[in-house]
Amino acid sequence: MNQPTADDCRFMQMAIDLSIENVANGGGPFGAVIVKDGQVVAAGVNRVTANNDPTAHAEVSAIRSACHKLGDFRLSGCTCYTSCEPCPMCLSALYWAGVSRIWYGNTKKDADKIGFGDDFIYKEIAKPYEKRTIPTYGMMRSQALAAFRAWEEKEDKVEY
Repeated sequence: MNQPTADDCRFMQMAIDLSIENVANGGGPFGAVIVKDGQVVAAGVNRVTANNDPTAHAEVSAIRSACHKLGDFRLSGCTCYTSCEPCPMCLSALYWAGVSRIWYGNTKKDADKIGFGDDFIYKEIAKPYEKRTIPTYGMMRSQALAAFRAWEEKEDKVEY
């Protein structure tokens, strides 16, 4: 296991401080900081209820800000310090962004104890569509494939 450096601890403390401040400011108890080359690129806090946006998690907000600031949808070479182990959405977003490392403070079990459990999502993803809580159906695939064919044929596409 990697041992955190003094800088890692400093950046994690920033994420933790953001999470504590955010509770006082009407948000959820989560904060995240994205760092590249020893410099903070962006920070985010959970504003789900404050913004009426279920995607406004700390990590997603930090990713959006970092990508905008860096002018790139890839965050290679970046580290995310987050006050809590990322939920499935945030973890997926961090993978899609291509961060190099993730450090977290609280565990998902800690989050579950205060009402922020996400284990049900992992379980839902593993279920066949017909057994999921939210009914999921495919339709109009042949029409939808037109966009995929256009993408395959596009010569100047940016892969991601």
